Amino acid sequence: MWDPTTYLRYGDERSRPFHDLVARVPAERPRAVVDLGCGPGTLTATLARRWPRARLGGIDSSPEMIARASALDTPATFAVGDVRSWRPEPDVDVVVSNAVLQWVPGHRELLTRWAAGLPAGAWLAFQVPGNFDAPSHRALRAVAGHDRWRDTLAPLLREAPVDDPVDYAALLVGAGCAVDAWETTYVHLLPAAAGADHPVLTWMEGTALRPVRAALTAAGWAEFRAELGVRLAQDYPVRQGQVYFPFRRIFAVARTGARAEETK
Repeated sequence: MWDPTTYLRYGDERSRPFHDLVARVPAERPRAVVDLGCGPGTLTATLARRWPRARLGGIDSSPEMIARASALDTPATFAVGDVRSWRPEPDVDVVVSNAVLQWVPGHRELLTRWAAGLPAGAWLAFQVPGNFDAPSHRALRAVAGHDRWRDTLAPLLREAPVDDPVDYAALLVGAGCAVDAWETTYVHLLPAAAGADHPVLTWMEGTALRPVRAALTAAGWAEFRAELGVRLAQDYPVRQGQVYFPFRRIFAVARTGARAEETK
């Protein structure tokens, strides 16, 4: 179960990639804009300012997230749904997916299907975390690999659930799109209060640790969390009252129907 409050602990830091992604989508007057994996809807709501005439919708698999999103004062409409079964309606000119596809096995096939299903000249923009080889995730896999947790947690953790920008670009060019792909490493400065939990641990509780917590008993989770916190404190030492937390992210913006337009 997703917890909107936990997810939004670092709302400013988590929102930066979304805004950087949308800034590279040059659509002027899209008829409909869909945010796939919209979470609590706070970022989806900003799209109403960017494209005020568009029909705006958000889809997320979490009823808790959709409940939070539906309470916002925004013209966007929100619904519980699975991105794997989503199909674009004929007037969808912009699709945004922010930090979602890393959770979806087989998302490469989804991207090609979406590109084929969107009208020519539409925009498909997504961002995924590219930090699965970072110390935070190596520590997570190391602790989960201990004998007492391995059988329960090993199926939940994947070492490389996303591609790099070149592979995504090649995939989408092969689907007939013009592509802009890149990566950015953000250095988040996370405050570290004396006596408080390590900030990288509390960051991970909002995302990567969610399936781990759901799989363990309360006692097992407390033990796992404490051991991971020790590892993270070693990997991300507190300096000047804060933790310097590098976070790599991968972006792609694709315009559909590029090859057909080139042959006209």
